[in-house]
Amino acid sequence: MAESYYQPDVLGPDFEQQVIPQPADYEGAVVCTLVRLREQAPGSKAVLYVHGFTDYFFQRDMALEYRRHGYRFYALDLRKYGRSWLPHQTANNVRDLREYYADLDAALARLQAEGNTTIVLSGHSTGGLLVALYAQDGSRRGAVAALFLNSPFFAMHQNWLNRHLGVPLAARLGRWLPDVQLPANLPTEYGQSLHQRYHGEWDYYLPWKPIEVFPVKLGWLRAIHAGHRRIARGLQIPQPVLVMHSDKTLSRAGWSEQYFETDAVLNVRHIRELSPGLGAHVTVMAISGGIHDLVLSRPAVRAHVYQQLFRWLATVLAPAEAATDRR
Repeated sequence: MAESYYQPDVLGPDFEQQVIPQPADYEGAVVCTLVRLREQAPGSKAVLYVHGFTDYFFQRDMALEYRRHGYRFYALDLRKYGRSWLPHQTANNVRDLREYYADLDAALARLQAEGNTTIVLSGHSTGGLLVALYAQDGSRRGAVAALFLNSPFFAMHQNWLNRHLGVPLAARLGRWLPDVQLPANLPTEYGQSLHQRYHGEWDYYLPWKPIEVFPVKLGWLRAIHAGHRRIARGLQIPQPVLVMHSDKTLSRAGWSEQYFETDAVLNVRHIRELSPGLGAHVTVMAISGGIHDLVLSRPAVRAHVYQQLFRWLATVLAPAEAATDRR
C-alpha cells in the first residue's frame, strides 16, 4: 500500500518521493519528505540518510554507491528543509531537536513496512547530531542496526569566548525569545567550492541550499546548544557507530584551494574528541583530504570514503544479517 504514495522526484527518473504530513507546530502545517531510488537493490538491507544544515538530499552518486553495494537507498528531507519547506515556514526553524524525531519515526516506519530489516541510519553535520541523539532515545531506535556519521556537528566552530559564554547566553535567551533572528555566520566560500556555478563539481537547487546559509533564530540556537551539551556529557548508543571526518580544519580566511581538502565548517578536533563518548562501539576515522561533506570531496577521496564505509559495514552488520537469515 505504501508503494502507491510515491511520486516523481526533482532529481529525475531514478528517484521518487513520498510527502509525509506531520502534526502542525507553532508555524502551522508541517511535512517531511522521504526520497528513494526507484530501482532498489534486492534484499532487506537499507540506509536512511539525513542531510545537514541549509541542505537537502541531492547526492545522486551516494545513492548509487549504496545500491552498488547491495543497500536499498532512502533519504529524508526533514521538516522545513528542501522538499519539505512550505511557504509559510522559516527555513530550518525548530525550537527543540526532538521535533525531528517524528520525521525519523515516520521514515523508519515506512522503511520497515517495505521489508527492510537491517537499517543503517546515516547523518551529515547537523543530521549527524540529530541521528546520534535519536539513536539514544528515539522511539524506533531499535530498528537501527548501525550508524554512519559524516562530519557530525557536535560543537560550535567558534572561539573559546563565544563557545563558553556567548552561545550559552544566547541559547538561554532563546527560551523566551525564540523568534529573534541571528545573521548567517558561515563563509560563502564553502558553498562556492561545491556548486558548479562557482568553483565546484556539483549541481543542486540553490534556493534550497544557498551559497550564503540561512539565518537562524535564537530558538534554533537553543535547540542545537542543548544537543551539544548532551553529546559532551556522553551517550550510550548500543549500536556500532562509524564517525568519519576530515583530517584538517580550514586554517585561513578567504578563498583558497584548502576548501577542496579541509573541513571549512567545523573544527575536526571537536569531532575527534567527542565521538568516542557516543557509546561502547564507536570507530572514528580521519579522511585525508576530505571536505566537510566527505562524499562531496574530490573523486579519489570520496572513493576512499566509500571503501572504508562499506568495509566497516560488512564487518559490523554480519551478526545482524546472520540473525535475520536464521529467522
